[in-house]
Order: sequence, then structure tokens, then C-alpha cells
Amino acid sequence: MRKEPVKIKEKEVSARIGNFEEVVLGYSEEEALLEAGRCLQCKNPTCISGCPVGINIKKFIYEIAKEDYKAAYFTIREKNDFPSICGRVCPAEYQCRKACVLSKKGSVFASPEAINIHFLERFAGDYGAKHNLEIPIKKEKEFSKIKVAVVGSGPAGVCCAGELARAGIKVVIFESLHKSGGVLRYGIPPFRLPRDILDYEIDYLKKLGIEITLNHIIGKIKTLDELFNEGFNYIFLGLGAGVPAFLGVEGENLCNIYSVNEFLTRINLMSAYKFPEYHTPINTGKHVIVIGGGNTAMDAARCALRMQKMNGITPDTTILYRRTEVEMPARRLEIEHAKEEGIKFEFLVQPIGFNGDEKGFVKKIRCLRCRLGEPDSSGRRRPVPIEASEFEMDCDLAVVAIGLQANQVLTKVTPQLKTDKYFDVVVNPETMETSMARVFAGGDIVGGEGTVIEAMGMAKKAAMAIIKQH
Repeated sequence: MRKEPVKIKEKEVSARIGNFEEVVLGYSEEEALLEAGRCLQCKNPTCISGCPVGINIKKFIYEIAKEDYKAAYFTIREKNDFPSICGRVCPAEYQCRKACVLSKKGSVFASPEAINIHFLERFAGDYGAKHNLEIPIKKEKEFSKIKVAVVGSGPAGVCCAGELARAGIKVVIFESLHKSGGVLRYGIPPFRLPRDILDYEIDYLKKLGIEITLNHIIGKIKTLDELFNEGFNYIFLGLGAGVPAFLGVEGENLCNIYSVNEFLTRINLMSAYKFPEYHTPINTGKHVIVIGGGNTAMDAARCALRMQKMNGITPDTTILYRRTEVEMPARRLEIEHAKEEGIKFEFLVQPIGFNGDEKGFVKKIRCLRCRLGEPDSSGRRRPVPIEASEFEMDCDLAVVAIGLQANQVLTKVTPQLKTDKYFDVVVNPETMETSMARVFAGGDIVGGEGTVIEAMGMAKKAAMAIIKQH
């Protein structure tokens, strides 16, 4: 049995930093067979417990190893409607791969020896898409008259909609933007999630009979009570967390300082990297600073570097993070890709202000050095600023990527919805039902920012709760 994992093929750095084409190329059939052959087929497959939607990982890997790729695809689809998406963006090193028995116990993230479950999932998902494999719909009579409104077409919304539609329930998705996909489209760059893959998996929802209504802000155009009055029996809220957090430091309102929401939305949703073919531009700096340590910070930095390269600017993009690399919440794969592409990292650094020129454009960022203190509520060691350690860095474009908060457009006009101190919607953790009867919620609007697969796990729970009420 092969001991070493099969390394995934990637585009050469020189061939990828000047465009937004996919970086990770995926397994060939031969490579997938070799990697699947490494699986021990454990009697007690702990990897399944690491998957928020409970995919039967042991079974689908066995089916790949037996060259039954169709069966592997259907096994995954029993629990996950979007294998090609999740196989690309799920932080497997913190979830299923970390729980693999080949991973060292007690490690912060998966050991290199762990089975590359996500790449095998991607292989099976892409196989299903290539061969147009379709999951049968269970048209159960008792569900034929049920109608559900899903607010938001991000990971939680589309997952809940898919689960309900496959049970024969009528679903209408209401999306505030002009394209569906939510954070999958506006937050994740095409070099991580190609748009044809995203479009294919969302278009599959339409084959299930799901209607998608775009440019429709629930809370502005319609209230939840109005949706009920229109004949919807239940409502699922997959609103996401769309409000940016800021540093609150001097000079943060200078020109060319972006929230990560605006920066990524302009590039990913509005195709600013194709300007002037598309009409939304984005500024490109010579010295770009990205503040934060999560996946959105990595995405922003890698986008900024590509924009520099595509505009004939020598790439100079730096990520500032208050802690060390060990504490970074970003995926290890994304951090490595960022390093390979030439992005610089400054650890144990805390921004304290920006300096601008006479026209109001940012030119410098002021920072303090930090050291790690005692653990905080997140379990990570707290960054403690070091006195008299202030320094400056050149910065003519900055992106603030320190987290996202709940959008209150809907909750402010719906007092029946109970929210917590962060304005996240409070739910019953067993059913995902809110304080408002027949209204359910999941994803980032519940408990703050999480992963795509975590959002889907909540959405599946809500869908099952709606189905069980009948």
C-alpha cells in the first residue's frame, strides 16, 4: 500500500499570477485511484465525524478505489449537493482530514499523511458534472402543497433549497444581488472556484424545480409576514454576514482603503479584473497592504497581486497579522499558495493608523510590533503590543480583512426575530428554528463567520426539521 499522499497538480507560479484561472488542477483518474488506495477503510471511520454534513467518506473512497466513480458521486450527493464546490473550498485540514486516523492526534490541523479526502471529493464531483449525473427527486404527495421561501443564495440557502426540492417541496430563493451564489460568487476568486463549476452546481437547483428571484432584498422589498401572506409555509434565512469590520484607527477613511467586501465583490462578482470589458474598475496600488489572517485576507492579497501583475506593476503585496502563522485561521493550502506567488507576510504586527497625502490618498501605514500573551476567548494567544515599537510601511492601497458582521437589513424590520449581542439570529440548535414560528436560519447569520460546509450542515438540519413537521 502506498504511504505517501498523491500530490495535487497545480499551475506553475509564473503561469498563474498574471490571470484568474484555476490554480489547483485536480486529480487525474490514475492519481485518484492511487490516493483512494491509501485509505485504510477503518472499521470506525473517524473522518466521517469531521464532516459537518456527514458524508460517508469511507464508502465513497472505496467506490473510487473500485473505479465505480458514478457510485462515489451518488454516495457524496446523499449528503452534499455541491461536491465540486466543497472539494475546492472546504478547509479539510481542519475537518475531515484532521479526523483521519493517519493524521497525528492533537495537531492543530491535519498531518500531511492524512488522506486527501477533499481532492477525492472534487474528483467525484467533477466526474458527475462531466457525465451529467442527476439525483432522482422524491415526489412525496404529503409535500406537494408545501412552499418554502429561502432568503439568500449562498452556501446555506442553496443547500437548504436543494434538500427541500429533492423531497418534492416547492422552493423559491430570493437573492439580493444580480447573480446567485452569495459569498461563493462575490467572496471566492475564480482561481479558487471557477465560475463554470459554480454555475453548473447552482443551475442544477433549477433542474430540481427551484425558482431563483434575483435583485430582491427581503426586508426592503418584502417582509417575512408578506412572504407568509403570499402562501409560503416556511422561510429559511441564509443571509450570510455581509457587513465589514473595520480597525477603528486614525486615517482609515483615506482614499484607496477598501473593506474586503468591496474589494472582493468588485473583482469577483463585478469582474473588475476584466475592466474595461466589464464596467466596474478597481484601483491597483504599487504597495498593497492586506490586514487579516483568514481566507478572505488570503483571497484579497492573491487578487491584489494578480491585479498588479496584470496592470504592469511589479508585485508588492504584504499581509499583516497580529499573531504568528500558527494561529492564522486561513487554510494551510491558501497560505502556501500566497507564499509561492510572492506575497510577503509580517507577523506580530498591529496597525495603529494611516498617513495620507494632500489629496487624501493613503501613503503609509503605522504599526506596532506585538508579542503573544495569554490565550483569549478564541483559545489563541492574545497579541500584546510592544511599547515604543512603532514603525511605518509604504502603503498606497490597503484592504481591511479582519472579519464580517451580520447585516441587519432584515432583522431591524422584524422585531419578532431574536438576535444576540452580535446581531446574529438566535436559533434552536436542534432544529435551527428562530424565535419566529416557521422561520429557520443557518450559515453565517447564525453564530458568525464559518466555513461553507458548516453553513451547509446547518441548512441540512433546518431542511430536515421542516420536512419532519409533516
